[in-house]
Amino acid sequence: MSNNTKDSELPHVAFIGLGAMGWHMASHLPKVCKTVKVWNRNFEKAQQHAQSFGTIAVNLQEAVQADIIFSCLPTSADVENLIARVSLKAGSIWVDCTSGIPSSACRLAEKLKKLNIDYLDAPVSGQTIGAENGTLTVMLAGHYDACLRAKPFIQAFADLIEYVGESGSGFAVKAVNNSLMAVNLWAAAEGLSILKAQQVDLAAALNCINHSSGRSGMSETIVAQRILNGAFDRSFALNLLQKDMGIAIDLMRRSQLELQVLQTTHACYDLIKTTDAASMDFSAAIQRLEQDTGYKLRF
Repeated sequence: MSNNTKDSELPHVAFIGLGAMGWHMASHLPKVCKTVKVWNRNFEKAQQHAQSFGTIAVNLQEAVQADIIFSCLPTSADVENLIARVSLKAGSIWVDCTSGIPSSACRLAEKLKKLNIDYLDAPVSGQTIGAENGTLTVMLAGHYDACLRAKPFIQAFADLIEYVGESGSGFAVKAVNNSLMAVNLWAAAEGLSILKAQQVDLAAALNCINHSSGRSGMSETIVAQRILNGAFDRSFALNLLQKDMGIAIDLMRRSQLELQVLQTTHACYDLIKTTDAASMDFSAAIQRLEQDTGYKLRF
């Protein structure tokens, strides 16, 4: 942006949804634009954000008058319901960072296109630490030119922004990515269960695995940081992982594929009731495996 550009001509940005991820993501936006408005269903949280990061807490209708609108909500249904309640500004770009449903992205892109508004699905990966550090991976999809216009603002909280295709592609990549995360975590836990039964030192075994071909992102981080120490620190709720895996399974079936590993792993995580899963970190699903095997995976 040119130094000669008047403040009144600079794009106004808004962020809707200040949950565990959105709170941190929105905090980086004042670094790249002068005016950042925030809205949250619990408005007190928006006010707290404004006090902490120099954003501006506004009502929902004012938020959606921005030039670039970010949303980070629990589900696509939440986004669709919210958009149905408001009048949007022609020429704006809606960047949806929700881990959503591909078919919903297609519907919203088509609906907003008629209003001269671009809708982009832009789910993120990197957990809360990545959001706090501004190092998230963003799986960006939708109209390519709109993606280019939105990219400088997305870069405020991203380390990698990858354009993955037309509307819905971003949500599809995110669902598959999280499903692979779940597969890797469950497989690592099953392997360690075998070693526990053989009375092998799990710390030593994990160190060997993480320096060998059996390692994964889950074995290198989550297993030691949350499972073997029994912490199960909550950063990404289990019910959201269940949702993402369900999206991947639905895409699989729509593609007329029968993929046993994904289906079996989904069934393992889905044994925990959604109401219970909402208060659990995704890593805590391994406690169900521990119950079934009788072996606790601890140092």
